[in-house]
Amino acid sequence: MVDVLIVGGGPAGLTAALYAGRAGKSITVLEKNAFGGQITWSPKVENFPATAALSGLEFSDRLTEQVLRYGVNLESDEVNAVQVENNLVRVSTVFGDTYEAKTLILATGAAPRRLGLPEEERFIGAGVSFCAVCDGEFFREKTVAVVGGGNTALQEAIYLSALCKTVYLIHRRAEFRADQSLVSAMATHPNIFFLPDRVVTQLKGESRLSAVVLERKDGTTEELAVDGLFLAVGHTPENALFPSIVPITDQGYADADESCKTNFPQIFVAGDCRQKQVQQLTTAVSDGATAALAACRYLDESV
Repeated sequence: MVDVLIVGGGPAGLTAALYAGRAGKSITVLEKNAFGGQITWSPKVENFPATAALSGLEFSDRLTEQVLRYGVNLESDEVNAVQVENNLVRVSTVFGDTYEAKTLILATGAAPRRLGLPEEERFIGAGVSFCAVCDGEFFREKTVAVVGGGNTALQEAIYLSALCKTVYLIHRRAEFRADQSLVSAMATHPNIFFLPDRVVTQLKGESRLSAVVLERKDGTTEELAVDGLFLAVGHTPENALFPSIVPITDQGYADADESCKTNFPQIFVAGDCRQKQVQQLTTAVSDGATAALAACRYLDESV
């Protein structure tokens, strides 16, 4: 039995652990992948207040180290069921473990969205990737494409331009959704070529990806030879297990307001799995702090 059980070890979950740990609560954090979450994939974080530019992995390592100083228990495990009984929360995992807690913070984040093409699954790990930092080295001196028009897509393209011979940036619109600073930075890399008003409609290859088919707005198509394709087209919230705990929007996000509270007084939600206007590192850690303080308040008032 712990005071606070946190599902998800990304920036929101780890920040919640930090705040609850500083309040003297007993805490366990469950994370099914790598602690630090998707920010570990970012080649550069340069918009976090009062912090010089650093890699996402370095940011995550620092935050994890900070959390561990407060005796937080970090467990690598995947949740498959959540129950609320007698004001307590019971969580079971795929490894057959059971965790009980007085409060629960859901900070499950979101997974990279896919294109939804029939060939996609076959080429994941064989030319299709979601992380330039993780897989970029495999495509050194080769030709790759990035799909997307937001900050992540441009960051991926810039990172890959230092490794790859040619980088194509494919976007369904003519204009980016990214920050102007990134647009300007990308323009300084002569081996990045922008292909606007196009969508990927087919992936081609035998054992590995060798080409993509692009469709323009006018319906015409073209085939583009590439060795790799990096997807940066947004994320899907990982809330499939929780509709009985918190209302879920049509887009799959937890329908909770800035208080991070749910229908259950001992359960809270934080980070990119929650519906909100802005999904950034700063708002994720803000949610983590808010949820942890609310959980601590509930615990203190329940004594």
